[in-house]
Amino acid sequence: MPSEVQSFGSLLRTWRERAHPQEVGIASVGRRRAKGLRREELASLAGVSADYIVRLEQGRFRTPSAQVVTALARALRLSSSEADLLLRSAGHLPPAPGTISDRVPTAARRMVDRMADRPLAVFTADWTLLYATQLLCDLFDMPSPAEAVGENLVVRTFVDEVSSKIATPEGGSEVFERALVADLRISATELGEDPVFQSLVATVRAKSARFAELWDEGNAAPHLSMVKTVHNPLVGDMTIDCDVLTVANSNVRLIVCSAPPGSPDADRLERLRDRATRAATA
Repeated sequence: MPSEVQSFGSLLRTWRERAHPQEVGIASVGRRRAKGLRREELASLAGVSADYIVRLEQGRFRTPSAQVVTALARALRLSSSEADLLLRSAGHLPPAPGTISDRVPTAARRMVDRMADRPLAVFTADWTLLYATQLLCDLFDMPSPAEAVGENLVVRTFVDEVSSKIATPEGGSEVFERALVADLRISATELGEDPVFQSLVATVRAKSARFAELWDEGNAAPHLSMVKTVHNPLVGDMTIDCDVLTVANSNVRLIVCSAPPGSPDADRLERLRDRATRAATA
């Protein structure tokens, strides 16, 4: 049992009060009586209820799931060591080597924070969404960032079959499907023994004959970039570049979408950005 100083509730409260609203993407308007983040703000960022945060901090609930702890650590911008400590205080072991990393490295997090007005996302090696800007969610007609986090692109593509209705890659949907599966094959060289990774592949294979066919072909190649025509309900079709960057010393993927400056597609993207900005300040 951790000491009171190192208890989950104590750590959570300490780090919540340390966090600065602007550092986690929250506009600080007017005078704030609360030190650091409000419980309601942390709850929104982590996708849980404010009452749940209260119960955690007061020690009335001591065993949150590893998924919840990770979401809280990510919302609070904890370092790797701090995130490990928070996991241990809740009775969970930190991720071991060869498992799917759900942490955004400091350098990548800094880049993400400074590009918050662009269509940008961060995915794990199995293509589970860790972070998305509001503009990316608007671009691909997704739920809000808080709701979209945790969705898996492989599942959306092969099981839910929604990706092809939203965006059409140059060369057709098959090009994107092949690129996604080939990239997943690359991840299997490092993560093939991870039970979460194994479960994803087994589940999607069982539900999608198309995925099973492509997986069994055995093609392996990193997914680097792709040109897509996005069918956006707000501003119409636009052709964009989607570039995939793998963060050094990590297996997370950083996705950045853009359009050539001065092009009609860039104008449409700017209109969509204006809508997202107005919605955020309304």
